[in-house]
Formats: sequence, C-alpha cells, structure tokens
Amino acid sequence: MMSWRFIFAILLVAAGASAWGGLKLGDWLVAHGPVAPAPPAHPELSNVPVLDANGLPYTARPPQPLVNGTLGVPAQASQTKWQLPDTSIDDMTSNPAIHVATTKITMDEARMLAEGGQGGLSGIADVGALGMPGDSGANQPLQPVEMAPPPPPPAPTANSQAWQASLRQDLQACSAKSFFDRPSCAWSARNKYCEPNKAWGRVPDCPAKSF
Repeated sequence: MMSWRFIFAILLVAAGASAWGGLKLGDWLVAHGPVAPAPPAHPELSNVPVLDANGLPYTARPPQPLVNGTLGVPAQASQTKWQLPDTSIDDMTSNPAIHVATTKITMDEARMLAEGGQGGLSGIADVGALGMPGDSGANQPLQPVEMAPPPPPPAPTANSQAWQASLRQDLQACSAKSFFDRPSCAWSARNKYCEPNKAWGRVPDCPAKSF
C-alpha cells in the first residue's frame, strides 16, 4: 500500500508537467496560428477629408452630459445669416435723413449757416446759437438768475439754552460710566435732546449724522 507522501509527490509532479505542457502548447499555437489578412489599402482616399452635410470638415465629437441628464452629442445651434439684404442697404442709402446726418461740413460752412440762417434749420441742426465768432448773439451777456438769500439761523431762546444745559449734564454723567457703556449712554442722551429739537449739526453737542 502506497503512502500519502508518495501520492502527494506524484500529484505535484503531474501538476508541474501539465503547467509546463500548457505553456508550450500556447507558444506553439501563437507561432502556428492563422494570420489575419491585411485590410485593403486605398492610398487615393488617405488625403480626402471627411465632410459633413454643409460641406465643412467633419470632426467627431465625444458624448457630453446634456441638460436632461443623459449622455449624448448636443445638437448644433442654427447658424445665423449675418449678411444684410440688398434692399435694406438701398433703403439706408436713399433715406435723406440719414444722408443729412452723416454728411460732414467744415467749420466755415457751419459759420456761414450760423450767420445767414439759410435753410431754416431747426432742432439740433440749428447752429445759430452756438456762440461762434462773428455771431451777434455770442457777445450778449448772460441774464443773472435771481436767488433768494438763505434764511438767517434762528436766534437762541431760553428753551434751547435749557435743553442744551440738560444735554451737557447728561453727557458729563455718561463720562463717569465704564469704557464700554460710555458710547451708548452718550448716544442715548444726544438722541433724547437733539432729535426733538432738530439740532443735529447745529449745536456743538449734536454733531451731524452720517447716515
């Protein structure tokens, strides 16, 4: 009766022989396998570009994520014809208003128009009041605009002196508070007296608001 060691050694030898035989068989099949025929060459088509439906060179585009969440090639936007029709160009060139607006004149011609007033120009075309040299209206003095003098500041009354003294007392009381409570206390005091008396920017203790 054979021992287990002998059977195990035979199995190892058989496994190695089968692996070696498989490698050799694969090399032989690769060396002696059928050769695929080469595709027919067309050198006359190698330099011919591929054109699309509009006759332009075609370039393949990879799929892209679309707006609807799918993957595909986005549709091309419709091409806009930028060429102007001949009818619209003729209308522009035959329009007398456009012809007058685009016609350039020299300074001498403008001065002659201003002096003689020929043509009865009106609107922006009227250059008679531009103040050019030789114009009769160029040396006319400008009429001054009458403006009323500013009203005098109101005279201080006893009531204003009373609330200003109260404001100063409150501000002195705020100066005795802590560093963090002092700004809010001063603002409350000024808002208490300056707001009802409309004294912002008019008395020293009520500075002008910046908001």
